[in-house]
Amino acid sequence: MKLKYLYLLILAFIATQITAQSTASQHITKFTIAAPQLDSVKTIWVYLPTNYKNSEKSYSVIYMHDAQNLFDAETSFVGEWEVDEYMDTLTDNESIIIGIEHGNAKRTDELTPYEHEKHGGGQGDAYLSFIKNTLKPHIDKTYRTKSDAEHTTIFGSSLGGLISFYAVIKYPETFGKAGVFSPAFWINPEIFDLVENTKIPETSKFYFLAGTNEGETMIPKLEEMIKLLQSKGVHKSQFESHHIEGGQHNEKLWATHFGEAYHYLTSNN
Repeated sequence: MKLKYLYLLILAFIATQITAQSTASQHITKFTIAAPQLDSVKTIWVYLPTNYKNSEKSYSVIYMHDAQNLFDAETSFVGEWEVDEYMDTLTDNESIIIGIEHGNAKRTDELTPYEHEKHGGGQGDAYLSFIKNTLKPHIDKTYRTKSDAEHTTIFGSSLGGLISFYAVIKYPETFGKAGVFSPAFWINPEIFDLVENTKIPETSKFYFLAGTNEGETMIPKLEEMIKLLQSKGVHKSQFESHHIEGGQHNEKLWATHFGEAYHYLTSNN
């Protein structure tokens, strides 16, 4: 009997320690949803504004990739973005943040619109179809949202930056704004052709950011894309672009600058 009691105490202690390691805000919840477009089930993290329960107003929505790395040090790969910690500090917190967990080994498939000869991928449209046709309708039905494109942002880094940019170019009727951190344009050069052959609405808005220590092609590819956008008539009022001196390809860079991007993308909301 004593051994059983001791065993239960040990289990309780372990559970307490695991819980203590979590850095997720109390405003975070999770749910799972079938993703038929990807033949999988997705875990979704939801951050609700601090005043959500005490108000009746509707909120803009930001869809973000790689949810494991956004809110909780316990689930992150090498550090978190601290999105929830940042949002909790705002007195004018006007956005719901939806984090979509990546598919682990299927991450490259989901976050690349075109197949790469060496790295594979190319299921980006199926992934975005899941967001557009399955996840977003569920979010709009479940929470008080502003569901139009003007109030719908998609945001990510690396491959997540690539697919976020692609989403606004390909589906502007759904995604009005993109947070594009350290975009992996190199893996899908076809995206330059897409931009070249697409009319970009004056309502589309972009926030670009990359570090100078992210490899030889990061800044040049980003600059090439911005010049292309400008040649297509995208006005300077529709985007910001920042080069972070010494910035590396990691969560520290993205966490440090999330707030600036958030304010730019949600201004006038």
